[in-house]
Amino acid sequence: MAAQKPSIPKGTRDFTPVEMARRNYIFDTIRAVFILHGYQPIETPAMENLSTLMGKYGEEGDKLLFRILNSGDYLKGVKGSGLRAQGSEHRTQGSEHRAQGSEWAVGSGQLAESGIRDLSAFTQHISEKGLRYDLTVPLARFVVQHQHNLNFPFKRFQIQPVWRADRPQKGRYREFFQCDVDVIGSDSLLYEIEQIQIVDEIFTRLDLPVTIRINNRKILYGISEAIGAADKLTDITIAMDKIDKIGVEKVIEELTQRGLTDDAITKLQPILTLDGKIKEKKAFLEELFNSSDTGKKGLDELCHVLKYLKSLDVRNKFEFDVRLARGLSYYTGTIIEVMARDVPMGSLCGGGRYDDLTGIFGLPGLSGVGISFGADRIYDVLLSQDLFPDAILSTTQLLLVNFGEEEERFSMQLLMKARKAGIPAEIYPEPVKLKKQLDYANRKQIPYVALAGKEEIESGMITLKNMKTGEQQSVSASRITEYIQ
Repeated sequence: MAAQKPSIPKGTRDFTPVEMARRNYIFDTIRAVFILHGYQPIETPAMENLSTLMGKYGEEGDKLLFRILNSGDYLKGVKGSGLRAQGSEHRTQGSEHRAQGSEWAVGSGQLAESGIRDLSAFTQHISEKGLRYDLTVPLARFVVQHQHNLNFPFKRFQIQPVWRADRPQKGRYREFFQCDVDVIGSDSLLYEIEQIQIVDEIFTRLDLPVTIRINNRKILYGISEAIGAADKLTDITIAMDKIDKIGVEKVIEELTQRGLTDDAITKLQPILTLDGKIKEKKAFLEELFNSSDTGKKGLDELCHVLKYLKSLDVRNKFEFDVRLARGLSYYTGTIIEVMARDVPMGSLCGGGRYDDLTGIFGLPGLSGVGISFGADRIYDVLLSQDLFPDAILSTTQLLLVNFGEEEERFSMQLLMKARKAGIPAEIYPEPVKLKKQLDYANRKQIPYVALAGKEEIESGMITLKNMKTGEQQSVSASRITEYIQ
């Protein structure tokens, strides 16, 4: 049998030690800022019940859920189907239907015989779980399930992978990490302001200039009311959310296909192209919202947030963008999206206010606000702009050269001393040529190499080589750790 060619699923990646060092730099930066603002970590399972996930992300989001086949004989009791299954394997005959985001195909000619009338019912029968699409819905489930053990307002952060059955492309993966920060149990706008400060602090620490775009879903609802299409809010937000990708004309085409009248689209067009200063946008919307209390409230909330941000030391650019929609259906108030200023990449970070997400799970009245950082996109932008510090690539700080058995025993004592002092250190495993050992240090970007031969052991003075400058000097064996520190 020919050897199998190794591969991984499309939209997923392996990470080398160098890549992991860079990723951990991002995660550590984000985690430190979250903790600085009083947020606590949690983790939730990679898989959730489909009943938890379905219907929370809108029609398009549901299509991108990865479903997990039930283990064992999941077709037991479905007779006459002509389908056989063991574990997660199955065979089909006849014409096939394929479900986006799923890993099976079913013969449509067999469904009626089995008593299952459509593909949706069939997939529900063989799949009850799915990989999480984001970290927000699992958070809502977590809060309801653990409500009696939590302190409200509950401030949590979570750094874990999520999965979406999307088409892989630059900056878009099927498996990727999100770094979420949320507050559940308060409707105070101070938390919107705090989370924008978190965004500003993280990207300042990463030395990555960004633009923070801000809007409010109540404003979008007010717009839909004003143009006579309040029942089309979801259609409007889904289409507007694509404006940066497909442009105004294509958005208008999509709105037409979604059933908006010509009159509503004519009234919406000035909003799709609305630019200018915040005062000008505010004046335009105030006039538009004469008969929309919801729109007025959204505008008041937005102005309150912007007024605070102007008085604080926010170092990155922020702006009010009335076209910002954030297509996820659970947002109800402030919405935020962050874009790299100098790189053509999708949003690096986004989120907003959701007033009753926990109500879906039986705990109404808990408002929440949260932001999610896309670590993978942030990585791609930092790499393209050469913004990763060189120091993060070096894990080992000191390499002890191996000259032979006697020198090895002496070097092992130095190795233990270095590690006790908190210096990452290692010894080369064999007494091979010095050039090979130094090449190893260079490839691993180890900054210091200690050479302890017989002369050094007798004198107690170790030769320490700086691998970046090439300089060498004699350092007392008792003080070598102090020198490196």
